[in-house]
Amino acid sequence: MRVDLFDFELPPDLIAQRPVSPRDAARLLDVAPDGLHDRGVRDLPGLLRQGDLLVFNDTRVIPARLIGTRPAGGRVEALLIRDLGQGHWLSFAQPTKRLKPGDGLAFAGGLSATVAAKNEDGSVVLAFDTTGHAFLTALEQGGAVPLPPYIRGGTADARDRSDYQTLFAKHDGSVAAPTAGLHFTPALMAALADAGIATSSVTLHVGAGTFQPVRVEDTDAHTMHAEWGEVPEATARAVAATRAAGGRIVSIGTTSLRLLEAVARLHGGTVKPWTGETDIFITPGFRFRAVDLLLTNFHLPRSTLFMLISAFAGLERMKAAYAHAVATRYRFYSYGDCCLLRR
Repeated sequence: MRVDLFDFELPPDLIAQRPVSPRDAARLLDVAPDGLHDRGVRDLPGLLRQGDLLVFNDTRVIPARLIGTRPAGGRVEALLIRDLGQGHWLSFAQPTKRLKPGDGLAFAGGLSATVAAKNEDGSVVLAFDTTGHAFLTALEQGGAVPLPPYIRGGTADARDRSDYQTLFAKHDGSVAAPTAGLHFTPALMAALADAGIATSSVTLHVGAGTFQPVRVEDTDAHTMHAEWGEVPEATARAVAATRAAGGRIVSIGTTSLRLLEAVARLHGGTVKPWTGETDIFITPGFRFRAVDLLLTNFHLPRSTLFMLISAFAGLERMKAAYAHAVATRYRFYSYGDCCLLRR
C-alpha cells in the first residue's frame, strides 16, 4: 500500500513532552461502533466486560543511549537496538561514517566496546567487553533513557527514569517503552479486578526499529527489525480459558498485539506458549486472530503503528478518530493520551 495513505496533519505542539500525573488521569478516546466518545483512562473498567482478559507487555526499558569517545578522541553516541547475544548489540551510532570495524569505543559507566560490523542500513554491531548482570549494572550507571527525538529532542532527565517505565516492567531488554502500559496505576488495576477483568502478560523487548520513520513510498518495501518475545504458558492458558468462556482478549498496546498475533499466525489462530523473534509488520488486509480490543496511544503520521491500528479498526475510521483527536487536542505519542479500539 502507498505510505502516503497513512499521512495526516499533526500539530507539533500536540506531541506530549511529559506524562500527566497521576498516570491514569490521561484522556481516552473510545472509538465505539456508535461513534467517538471522549472519556478518561479511569473509565476503562466500565468500558470492558466481566470476563475480559487484559494482556500487558512486562518488558523493562534499559538505559540504552550511550555517550562516549572514538579512538581519535571524537564524540560518539550509540543507541542499542537489540541484544544479539554474547555481548553483541545491534545499534545505531553517530557519526556512523567515521566508524570502522575494529574501532574501540569508550562509554560512560566504564563500558567499552569494539565495532564488530557495519551494516548496509546504517546500523552497527557493537561487541562489549562486559556481559550479563555486570553489563546491565554498568548500563544503569552510564546509560540514558532512550527517549524518542519527538520528546524534548530525545534528551532524558531523572524524571524519565520512572516516567518511561510501566507498572509491569520486569524483564530487562526494551529500548522503547510499551507506552499504553504507562497509563496504569495500582488504583486502576484494583478497579479492573473489582470489575471482574483479568490480567496476564507477555514479554516483547521493543526495539527502536518499531518507531523508526518509514522512508519508502510503499509498505512492501519497508523492513521491520526483529524483536525477541515470549508468551508464557500461563498466558496461553489464560487466553484459551477466556475464549472458552466467551470473554474478549484486550491487548494493552501494539507490542502485546504484535506478539499475540505473530504467535497465533504460527499456530493456526491459537495462542500457544512460545519464545523467539518476530518481525511481523501489520498493515490493512491482515487477518487478526488473537486480539479483540486494543488500548493504544496516539501515533505519528506515516508510522508502522498508525498502519497497524488502521488494519485493526479500519483506515477511514482511524482517520476520523485522529481528526477528532487533533481537533479536541488529545496529547499524542509516548507520553500522551490513548484510545480504545475494537476489531
